[in-house]
Amino acid sequence: METKEHVPAMLEPIGQVLRRHPKVNLQLNRALAPFENSAKVLLFSCNMCGQCLLHENGYTCLMNCPKQVRNGPCGGVRMNGHCEVKPEMECIWLKAERRSRRFPGRYLFLRIHAPLDWRRKGSSAILNAVAGWPGNGKE
Repeated sequence: METKEHVPAMLEPIGQVLRRHPKVNLQLNRALAPFENSAKVLLFSCNMCGQCLLHENGYTCLMNCPKQVRNGPCGGVRMNGHCEVKPEMECIWLKAERRSRRFPGRYLFLRIHAPLDWRRKGSSAILNAVAGWPGNGKE
C-alpha cells in the first residue's frame, strides 16, 4: 500500500511508542479526541470515524454520505447531483470533488482507501495516523 505521506517522518518515534504501548495510546485518545472532535465537527461536520480523509477530499467528510461510501459515489446520484437516499442533500462525492480542486494534492482524491475499521470510530484520527493504524495510509 502507499506510504503515510501525510504524517511527518519526525513523528515516527511517537508512532512506535503508540504501537508498542496501547494503554498510552488509549489515554492520549481520551485526552485528545474530545478536542479534535469539537474542532472537526464545527469546521467540517465530521463524524469522527477515526480514519480521517478530510485532507484528501477537499475537507469534506465522506462519512456524511448516507451510505458512508469511502471510494467514490454509489451510482445512485440523481441527475441534479443530489443523493438518492436524501434527495434534499447534494451528493457528498460531488461536493468533495469540487472542493478538492481548490487544494494541493488533488491526486489524493483518486486514491482507493482501505475499508473503514469501525473499532477506531470516535478516536483521534491524528493519533491513529501517527500510530499508523490501518486505514490511515500505513497498511
